[in-house]
Amino acid sequence: MKFLVVDDHALVREGLRHVLESLDDRVTVFEARNAMEAYALVEQHADLDLVLLDLRLPGVDGYAAMQELHRRHNTLPVVILSGTEDTPSVVAALKMHAVGFIPKSSSREVMLQALRLVLSGGVYIPPQALGLAGLDGLGESSSPAKKSIDKLALTERQTEVLGLVAQGKPNKLIAIELNISEATVKAHVTDIMRALKVTNRAQAAVAARRLGL
Repeated sequence: MKFLVVDDHALVREGLRHVLESLDDRVTVFEARNAMEAYALVEQHADLDLVLLDLRLPGVDGYAAMQELHRRHNTLPVVILSGTEDTPSVVAALKMHAVGFIPKSSSREVMLQALRLVLSGGVYIPPQALGLAGLDGLGESSSPAKKSIDKLALTERQTEVLGLVAQGKPNKLIAIELNISEATVKAHVTDIMRALKVTNRAQAAVAARRLGL
């Protein structure tokens, strides 16, 4: 597995390197101090599995860097690492297609669990952010959180899938739990996001939690 850590503090990068190397014996970690170095490394290593991006970078901030990374490589997963864990920051990151938001205050074990979840295709949202009013901003054009579940015209199976998406589970685990194929889960997720009028799993997960699933 190949990771890119983008943070302007050497001690933070070193700490993250140790955490990432404990995930697997074959982990390779690249380091960037700012957005420009990150762009160059992403171009050099097209097979990166994940980018861990600090929000507060010198020059170009983390939000702008994330938008540029998504523009250049829209399939490259980006997880935000931040010393700030307020709801607006989480909302902004998820709107910009982050697949996770890990506060720097998290313990080593929480960080490892979050990374394993993201690498398996799930989405990590810090527990303290779930259910807060500010998350209504996700998908706000249709306000999915203000709808009731019965008005979404979801089938019973789709509601089950949505509930598991809300737990951050990837398609493979959902398929095993519901005893259906992964392709079927993927089709359900596509229909669910269309019904919720959201564009990614993170937004769907937040909407589901606001609906009480």
